Amino acid sequence: MTGFDSSLRASEIKKALLEQIDRYEEELRVEEVGEVLEVKDGVARIWGLSTCVANEMLEITSRDTGVSVIGLASNLEEDNIGAVILGDYLALKEGDPVRRTGRVLSVPVGPEILGRVVDTLGQPRDGRGPIETVTYMKVDRKAPGIVYRQPVNEPLQTGLKAIDSMIPIGRGQRELIIGDRGTGKTAVAIDAIINQKDEDVVCVYCAIGQKGSTVAGIVERLREEGALDYTVVVAANASEPAPMQFMAPYAACAIGEYFMYEEGKAVLVIYDDLTKQADAYREASLILRRPPGREAYPGDVFYLHSRLLERAAKISNDPDAIAGHPDIKQPGGSLTALPIIQTAAGDVSAYIPTNVISITDGQIFLETDLFYSGVRPAVNVGISVSRVGGNAQIKAMKKVAGRLRLDLAQFREIEAFAQFGTELDAATQRQLDRGRRTVEILKQGQYEPMPVEEQVMVIFAATQGFLDDMDVSRIRGWEVGFLEYMGTNHPEVGDAIRDERVMSEETEAALREAIESYSDTFVHDGASREDAADAAA
Repeated sequence: MTGFDSSLRASEIKKALLEQIDRYEEELRVEEVGEVLEVKDGVARIWGLSTCVANEMLEITSRDTGVSVIGLASNLEEDNIGAVILGDYLALKEGDPVRRTGRVLSVPVGPEILGRVVDTLGQPRDGRGPIETVTYMKVDRKAPGIVYRQPVNEPLQTGLKAIDSMIPIGRGQRELIIGDRGTGKTAVAIDAIINQKDEDVVCVYCAIGQKGSTVAGIVERLREEGALDYTVVVAANASEPAPMQFMAPYAACAIGEYFMYEEGKAVLVIYDDLTKQADAYREASLILRRPPGREAYPGDVFYLHSRLLERAAKISNDPDAIAGHPDIKQPGGSLTALPIIQTAAGDVSAYIPTNVISITDGQIFLETDLFYSGVRPAVNVGISVSRVGGNAQIKAMKKVAGRLRLDLAQFREIEAFAQFGTELDAATQRQLDRGRRTVEILKQGQYEPMPVEEQVMVIFAATQGFLDDMDVSRIRGWEVGFLEYMGTNHPEVGDAIRDERVMSEETEAALREAIESYSDTFVHDGASREDAADAAA
């Protein structure tokens, strides 16, 4: 009887054990855990993660505080991993556990991120609570191939007369803004963002290595101008570790790519500035013990910028052409990149400037001497160029500004020659006088972008000689009054230029008549005021 009971009990136990084992195998999860060997200057050396992949996100947990920090696997060596820490590396120390996340570095994206200030990891920095998004985009991804692209042929208006008329930017282009410190590079970029207010363009402003107060001032200005609603600000301030700074542009690009790929929208991304990104990358690379090259930059610093800027694109409008791409959901989107580079004493032949110049489709060079002489934006038309050219202009602008850039470059040469006191013939003197008035009409205040139809009307007046007899000191006053006059008395001229995008014979005739009519009134009013002033004196 005893034997019978024991055998029955054994069979029941066996059955229960088998059921438990079956269930246990379903729930079984193997986790690979490594540990930190050393941490210094934002870089950790990790042992024990033999199956880790490049650029994988690693979760490093402090045993003392329980705080988790994200690390990015950068160097995969035989016996250890070099990981850059995207966060507070001071909270970590030797022996802290490290776990694989199984995914490469990604940022949260979606419509909810518009109007927010985020860091490199997409975490909010504006004190307005969490960002509720469910979609993630890889920070570092391959640029779309030529099959999925179309030529750049649609203008992206900056609202700046000097740029839209002579160095036009197209949607999908990469146009470098380059110049010394304090020459208005960021101002040009912010004006371009403000000018997209009614253009259905999503803007991403990436601030790299700047003071927190500077970024806060830019955010406040965008809010005042009503531009923050369609803008995302990605901030990696100067106080943050070098890895956060050099990865920030890729995060900003990924946020922009979401709107380009998923929604088919036009996107403008500004990288301010890539000089500081290169410096941060050099710092992290040297700590990772990568070999230094020219000026101590690592050998792949060109690839650092090229793989970022190549992601700017104008996506094909053909649904069949984009069918083979795993990420592109909507045709016709674009991502326009405006990288900023800071030079030292105007030296565009330095290492980083020449690298980025060779990657981009042109450059806007801002000159210190012009800036301090009152020419703002301080665009040097001799060295500035857009390799897209007239394809990125409406036909009306192309018609009125066709020779503007060449004439202005010639004026600069004649002006330099005339400083020697040489007597000039009448034709050269006329060219000099026209150039001075053209420079004056192209001046523009900060945060005052101008609609393209107003630009066309003003530039038409300058290039057609209507301002040749006017004192240079009165040009700006004439411009303000003329635009008010056109808006009040002849709004149909501006409407025709904006809607038709061409300068028809009828529109040109109406514009000529309006300019002559206003100029006569302006001259007489000016003369009357001067006579009154003389009488009072």
